Amino acid sequence: MKKTASVQKEKETSTGRKLRLVADNDSLLHQTLRLTQTFIPLARLLADDQDITPAQLSDVLDEIFNELYDHPLTRHGRRLTQYLRRNNLIPNEKTTEKLIQYVVDQVILRSPIDVPEAVVNEFWTFFRELFAAPELKGLVELNLDMLRLLLKSYEPLLAEIINILKETKRITKDRLKNLLKRVRIIREDLVIIRRQIRAIRHVKPFFQTDPKDFAAQARIVARMVREFGPFFIKMAQVAAANADFLPEEIARELLVFQEDVPPMSPEEVMETFQEAFGKSPHQCYFGFDPRRPIKSGSIGSVFLAKKPIIQDGREVLLPVIVKIGRYRLDREFLMGKTALGLTILSSQYWAPHSKLAPFLEALQKQVDEFIKGFQNELNFLEEAQNQERFFQYSCESMVWRVPRVFAATPKVLEMEYIQGAENVVKAMTGVPINDRALYARSIAGRFLYTVLLHIIVYREFHGDLHPGNVLVNPLGDLFLIDWGNCIRMEGKWKPFWDYVWGALTADAKVLTEALINISSDPTANARRRQEIRETLAQTLNRKKVSPLGRYFLYQLYQEGRAGFQRRLQTVMHLMTNTQHLGIVVRSEYLHLLRSLVAMVGTYARFYEDVPRYRLPYDFLKTVTFFPSLLFWDRFNVMTHKFYQDVIHKFPLPESVQKRLSDRWKPGKKPWPSFPVPNH
Repeated sequence: MKKTASVQKEKETSTGRKLRLVADNDSLLHQTLRLTQTFIPLARLLADDQDITPAQLSDVLDEIFNELYDHPLTRHGRRLTQYLRRNNLIPNEKTTEKLIQYVVDQVILRSPIDVPEAVVNEFWTFFRELFAAPELKGLVELNLDMLRLLLKSYEPLLAEIINILKETKRITKDRLKNLLKRVRIIREDLVIIRRQIRAIRHVKPFFQTDPKDFAAQARIVARMVREFGPFFIKMAQVAAANADFLPEEIARELLVFQEDVPPMSPEEVMETFQEAFGKSPHQCYFGFDPRRPIKSGSIGSVFLAKKPIIQDGREVLLPVIVKIGRYRLDREFLMGKTALGLTILSSQYWAPHSKLAPFLEALQKQVDEFIKGFQNELNFLEEAQNQERFFQYSCESMVWRVPRVFAATPKVLEMEYIQGAENVVKAMTGVPINDRALYARSIAGRFLYTVLLHIIVYREFHGDLHPGNVLVNPLGDLFLIDWGNCIRMEGKWKPFWDYVWGALTADAKVLTEALINISSDPTANARRRQEIRETLAQTLNRKKVSPLGRYFLYQLYQEGRAGFQRRLQTVMHLMTNTQHLGIVVRSEYLHLLRSLVAMVGTYARFYEDVPRYRLPYDFLKTVTFFPSLLFWDRFNVMTHKFYQDVIHKFPLPESVQKRLSDRWKPGKKPWPSFPVPNH
């Protein structure tokens, strides 16, 4: 019976031991998982890019050490320490007592006064009570305490080391990011330049066509322009502004690029806007649709949206125009310049002639100068400055307007929306045929007056006034848009006028001096004055442009319209094709010429359905009466401002005030000489 009870007791003891072992294993696993989790805040602190403070590091380390103290292995370490002490494997109570006994004995022996026995007995009583208590810490805990103390001493230094490593990581990360960004740019540039060089292949079939088959040539040119991309589209727009100097078929194809330019993809729009503002356009506007621009050009696309603003204490939705620059447009222009340069240089391989090399070198430099002016149009911040400056000028006139700028970044421009405005070509097609001539002459008068005002009064003007950048509303008010390129006349007018006069009159001497002055290297070209003059004389003679003599009016009459057009073509040809002279014309003069030619071309477009004799008559009339028109314009602005002030000062009924305000609103009064018909 006793034996059975003993066996049963042993089984129960064994079962309890197994249960405790299982429980200890579960506790060990659970505590180990908790300990692992306490390292997560430390890992996050180290992985974060922000610098840390010693206090933050201390708090995280305290959490880790608290969990280490509670870990089962630490508690087991306490029992192990007790076992080692009992077996005299490490210092224990006895060795400690002997050491303290030795110290006490030495103190009593060396004390200058007798130590009472009661004090000594009281000390030993305290000592035995102290050692009778269970051991508080094991070896693991002691090591943890020492390690924690050591870390606390070094926490400020450790925080500094961690922050230095973080800074190194940030620098390395930024440098790697910049490196990858530049690699991406190179990769995308290769795609662009491959497309552009492939587009140049159309040059061969162009020269293989019949020289008189302008329709076939026009189709090839259009394909090449579209395939080459924004850079050639901009060139085509410039050429279209000079359509009078091109065959009709080619001019018609190029005119398409002033209106029909492939829009940006929605992805391009969103990426450009995100890059400019760090958010999508839908977070800034209502009704913004990246798939539906109201207009697309070589530089970017234009969208209509609504923006919430506060007016008179309440929120209203204001319609605005949002112009977004094409993604990586600067690289398109740079690669276009590179592609043309490679094409020009490679031609030396096919025609290795010593006399051809200087011509090709001058041609390449001339292309570089020509592109400079276009690159100024790529930054919308500069465009916004130009537009805001001319908006202030337009407030001094009742003849022309400029939309106001609300916000601008290098790639996004937000401006005023002009209700019902459309370009002049479309506007004229909507006018009844019987009123079209009168309407065209009225708009032409406003346009010419505006151009003269800019040149004479403000001494700067719009650099790209093709018909697409001239808008009118149903009231006939004139609006000028797209101010990316402005021409300043300071110091340019005389040398430029000398050049134009020399080319028109075929005066080789005047023309030579003018070309030297507007060239990129006047000093070197001045030493070749005689050579340049002789070459120009031969060129003028070859083009059948004879010098004008005393009876120049009769001479021009004899030459007729064809002769006058030939002289205008000479003005264009000599400035843009001076490479055979080894002369590179400065960028500002090239774009001054193309700007004036664009203005002339736009002015001539107004008279397509008007008898030709009306053009010189209206031109001379506007130029002659410009001072009186300027006085009339300024006087009306002052009158309108006066009436506006009077209307708002007197306590008139709101309906009367609104009626009078609309009556004397700037832009309501028609052009004095040519009233605008209703349409």
